[in-house]
Amino acid sequence: QVQLVESGGGLVQAGGSLRLSCAASGRTFSRYAMGWFRQAPGKEREFVAAISRNGGSTDYVDSVKGRFTISRDNAKKTVYLQMNSLKPEDTAVYYCAADVRTTFGTSQLSRTYDSWGQGTQVTVSS
Repeated sequence: QVQLVESGGGLVQAGGSLRLSCAASGRTFSRYAMGWFRQAPGKEREFVAAISRNGGSTDYVDSVKGRFTISRDNAKKTVYLQMNSLKPEDTAVYYCAADVRTTFGTSQLSRTYDSWGQGTQVTVSS
């Protein structure tokens, strides 16, 4: 398994931006598709975005399309989530996750992800 550490969360006003980072350990980062999930208080964890092993394919939940961008730098073993035009409903703990099973493309299913970070809090004030 790969070890994941998120950073970049914080408090921001509605309409603002944040960039989350997820740094991975190990030598095989490029063999993992990567995803971002979030969990708001009292709600189930939900898929946010995912990126394929080589970065050529991305996927987003409808509520963040056009506002969030997922990217990765395999040389730095890091995946990013650029979040623009943030809304109060984006408030949640954001988790990055690694998926070794999905060879091509991406997955929205949390059960396909093998490793998870500890999460970073994002709070958007109105």
